[in-house]
Amino acid sequence: MKDVGLLIARLIAGSLVAGHGAQKLFGWFEGPGWQTWTSLTESMMGMRPGRFWGTMQAVGEFGGGTLTALGFLHPLGPLGLIASMLGAAYKGHWGKPIWVTAGGAELPVTNMAIAGALTAAGPGRYSLDRAFGIRLPGVIVAGTLITAAALLGLGLVGRCAGAPGRQEQAGAQAPAGQEATAS
Repeated sequence: MKDVGLLIARLIAGSLVAGHGAQKLFGWFEGPGWQTWTSLTESMMGMRPGRFWGTMQAVGEFGGGTLTALGFLHPLGPLGLIASMLGAAYKGHWGKPIWVTAGGAELPVTNMAIAGALTAAGPGRYSLDRAFGIRLPGVIVAGTLITAAALLGLGLVGRCAGAPGRQEQAGAQAPAGQEATAS
């Protein structure tokens, strides 16, 4: 039963976060698309250059979600989810009440909790890693974790909307019909 539970958690959380990344990268599912997303990353969140940071966020969601859903190259997928959701919680939702209805970080925090549990539990029997007998060497996992932490640290130290040390940007608004949340 544990393996069925891991499969369900991986498929649902991974697919939804991958879909969220696809909104940003490709404009799928009524998303903003890459051009608008990277522009919002810079103008609304103060992350410069927006093309780099917006792309990193979207790839973390899409790639991390896809790897998580498939149970492939574990734990890289859940680690990508945690990094992108931590950035989203800090850059897009900081200073707001926790609930999503108030613009808060409820959803990114929930996704981080699921990804953390999946990281600890492993991908389970019903995964591509198990099917192909893949187990990543610790040095690759450690290198990925260090790289993700370094990039996340660089991204978080910049001034942004809603985060501590924010400098208000006069007139910065999302294009009509687009929300500026980072999750």
